Amino acid sequence: MQNAKDSFYMALRTRLTAINPERTILLRGAVRPGILVEEAEASFSQLPNDVFVLRWLGMAVDMDLGSAMAAEQCEVVYQTCGAQSFGGLDRGRALSAMDEELLAMIQPFYTPKLNYAAAPPAAMLTQVFWDEPVFAPAVVRRDRLSRSASVMVYSYQEQGE
Repeated sequence: MQNAKDSFYMALRTRLTAINPERTILLRGAVRPGILVEEAEASFSQLPNDVFVLRWLGMAVDMDLGSAMAAEQCEVVYQTCGAQSFGGLDRGRALSAMDEELLAMIQPFYTPKLNYAAAPPAAMLTQVFWDEPVFAPAVVRRDRLSRSASVMVYSYQEQGE
């Protein structure tokens, strides 16, 4: 499932760069698009603001098909304090903007599966596809608004995976 997870992340990252190139994060001295995979980064004491964080939760495999299909739930978590210039009073608008960006990144609901262990990434035979996101209610924590969205990601297992 690692190739599917990597392909899903890279598809969202590429789409975010096209949708909002200004949503970035400075991480380990490098400016990157404002989306990251929690398990691939050093642990945070607190999630970064104005960044999409992908968390992989649970996995299942359906062996009753011609090829094994794996599914893994991805939770996308994000939060904002709003803009300092507005004293954070625009945090609702900022969260809504991130909701819209996530909806735009998710579509279309598929991407080619690539093997990112190779350089350059090698195309595989199948696609990665996913369901529509399910948004949780916004949560208020002092000066922050946060939300999570859950997406089920699917992929057929290929030879050697």
